[in-house]
Parts: sequence; C-alpha cells; structure tokens
Amino acid sequence: MNIDFYTWNTPNGRKISAALEEMALPYTVKTVNIGSGEQLEPAFLKISPNNRIPAIVDPDGPDGAPISVFESGAILLYLARKTGRFMPQDARRQVAALEWLMWQMGGFGPMPGQVHHFLGVKDPQDQRYGLERYSNETRRLYGVMNRHLAGHEFFADEVSVADFAILGWAWRHERHKVDLAQFSHVKRWYETMMARPATARGYEVALA
Repeated sequence: MNIDFYTWNTPNGRKISAALEEMALPYTVKTVNIGSGEQLEPAFLKISPNNRIPAIVDPDGPDGAPISVFESGAILLYLARKTGRFMPQDARRQVAALEWLMWQMGGFGPMPGQVHHFLGVKDPQDQRYGLERYSNETRRLYGVMNRHLAGHEFFADEVSVADFAILGWAWRHERHKVDLAQFSHVKRWYETMMARPATARGYEVALA
C-alpha cells in the first residue's frame, strides 16, 4: 500500500521525496498548497498539528495499523526504521548521522530560510540587518559542512538520512546566494548526491 505524502515543492518536502525514492517505498503525493493556506485546513491539521509540510500517513504502521508522522526529521527517522536503510548500523556512524540530522533541523534550514524571507523584504532598511545576519550565519554553516566533508565522503561516512536532510537545503544554494565553488568539498558531495538516480528522481517528481 502506498504511503500518502503530504507536501509542497520546498526543501523540507524534497528531503522526503528523495528518501522515499532511495528507500524504494511506494507513495502517493498529496499536494498541500502552502501559498493558499491549505496547510491550515482541519483535515491536514489532524496529520500535522504544527500546520507545516511535509507529513506522511503510512497505512502499514509499526503495528500494522495506519500511522501519521509530521516533521521532516521525524519522518526520515521513521522511514529509516521501517526499511532498515540509511541509518548506519555501526554505533559511531549512527551517532554521526543523528548529529548531522539534528544540526540540519536546528540550523541549516532555519538560517537559510530566514535568508529567503529577508530577500523578499522590499524596504532596504527593514531588509539590511536581517539579510546580513542570516546570510553570514548561512555561510558559516556551509563552512562547517565544508570542513567536515574534507575528511568524509558523506556526513556519516555512508549515505544516511542526514545527507537527505542536508541536501534539501543545499539544493536551494542559489536562492540563498551561495556559490558552491567557494565550498569545494560541499560541491563534491552535492554533485555526488544529485548524481544518484533515486535521489534525482526525488527531485524531479512533481510536488506542486
């Protein structure tokens, strides 16, 4: 049975479409137009009480009964547990995967997201401080990634849910005004991930 995948064409949505493709799980896209307020409809709030995409409903949950999951990080961990894939078995690598997943959820998402917001602010006086602050922090985070990837092929040394999570936001590097050529190790990792056929399908599937 297909997993119902509630989403829109955003970095957080693309994390999950790539993971679903990589894990070879059948799914049905249920678009939630966040521009017109569909995320506030009561039916969706029953699945995602924080009125954010993505969310999933798996008809074959852990006990065989349907289960809904919201928050992209929680969805990635749920899918990894369901399939037994993309969460390292080695304890040290598993810690690394969890660290970098939490790093993305807490920083490399909220910070470039603020860049996207302030780029859309029309008044230069209102825009200036916020754009400078969040652009600087976003570039710092790219530097953190670049230093780590200098010694690692992937974030946990093998492809994991952490890579899918981080890739969703690195996919928007042009939108938050970052040239990957300035972060050579991130660029190498990004191109390697995007060259994976299943990941590529996850970025090609229509989500809006």
